[in-house]
Amino acid sequence: MAQDRARGWTREPLAPVVLSRIGTLPASTERPMIDSAADLRDHYPQPTGRAVDKTLDHLDAHCRRFLALAPFAVLASGDASGRLDASPRGGAPGFVRVHDERTLWLPDAPGNNRLDSFSNIAETGRAGLLFLIPGVDETLRVNGSARVRVEPEVLGAFSSERRLPRAVLEITVEEAYLHCAKALMRSRLWRADAQTPREALPPTSQILNDQTGRADREETQEEMAARYAPDL
Repeated sequence: MAQDRARGWTREPLAPVVLSRIGTLPASTERPMIDSAADLRDHYPQPTGRAVDKTLDHLDAHCRRFLALAPFAVLASGDASGRLDASPRGGAPGFVRVHDERTLWLPDAPGNNRLDSFSNIAETGRAGLLFLIPGVDETLRVNGSARVRVEPEVLGAFSSERRLPRAVLEITVEEAYLHCAKALMRSRLWRADAQTPREALPPTSQILNDQTGRADREETQEEMAARYAPDL
């Protein structure tokens, strides 16, 4: 373990990759790489049973309950050139609203104005969402067509919120299904004894200065949280 005294944070050494953890690799084949969907399917067994049957084309009562409890989602999108984006979205539980059994409304909260996700969606009309509930290892996946709406009557549906959104993302549900708990169980995401102290990383402002070559004033995480507070 090395201590960066000028920075005031602890730098952990990188752990070596242990190949044995991966397990036994399959025997070599004539084709060393998988370069088609057909090759990929040949490499894995076919999905069966409820792994296939669970996919819905609407939001049933269980999906609606999950959405009402979810304070966090990851919004996935891509543009026509293949550039991809995954953006975290958060709010009070149920911040993504069920407009009807085929429609979700996600209000846009103040951010950095890069508009990566919304630009992709305006171009391709497609989006995917992964919803998480703290303490629950299952996640909910929703995929479908999407569009950015700015009509006053749509924005007005969020008049009870702290502030009106500038835009609302509307997702028309084509696929909705519960994803199994294995990934979150493996990561121990919600386990208190698996939490990493924020001090394991330098302050965000320091990281950004290092990455961009800028010399902006560095602020503590507490100062950053106070600056963000009006937009939360």
